[in-house]
Amino acid sequence: MVEFLLWALSTLFTVTLTVIIAERIGIEVAIGIYAALIVLSNLIAGKLITVFTFVAPAAVIVYSSTFLITDILCELYGKEYARKAVIAGFFASILAMISIAIAVRWEAAPFVSEEFVRAYEAVFSMTPRIIIASIIAYIISQTHDVYAFHFWKGVTGGKYLWLRNNASTLVSQLIDTTIFITLAFWNPGMPMAQLFAMITGQYVIKMAIALLDTPFIYAATATHARLRGVEAA
Repeated sequence: MVEFLLWALSTLFTVTLTVIIAERIGIEVAIGIYAALIVLSNLIAGKLITVFTFVAPAAVIVYSSTFLITDILCELYGKEYARKAVIAGFFASILAMISIAIAVRWEAAPFVSEEFVRAYEAVFSMTPRIIIASIIAYIISQTHDVYAFHFWKGVTGGKYLWLRNNASTLVSQLIDTTIFITLAFWNPGMPMAQLFAMITGQYVIKMAIALLDTPFIYAATATHARLRGVEAA
């Protein structure tokens, strides 16, 4: 429990700090970090961890933090920058998956041990079904997050940052989890109760992270306003 909170808070803090720094050196930095986190989440997702009584991929915090980046980009720089980040993450994932597939299938040098080769393949090999499920869930949920955040910002007239932050992220995470778990693991013989339990377990963890990121988006907007010498909304 404590480790989970420390990991989540440190990741969200680092992500927020990165976006704030990007104000000075170029917003492209934030988009690049976003794409890197998407690739990283694909690489570390193979290990399952236990949070509370729920099981989730080890990438759950890293991946969830990307929704904070798009929300901050939407709030401070506009929908188009957030959309570009999603596109960058999509192509970065495709490139990473192709490169990994080539590396896994490439014959190792003669002096490399069979044990190392087997371990390498076990870590980096990904089934096509998991890959396709991940890509579909990513592009739909992340695109929804960008447009939902912009929608709620319009509805509230730019007020209630906490509302648009959570309304967009919580729904987007539910979409992501439902699509990925269903496409990746469902089969005609699987009881619906088991499928629902898998979706619920991962979503509860993502929901907790989404609620934790609210203070960080306020910190980002306040710092951004201070750097620009304007009053925060």
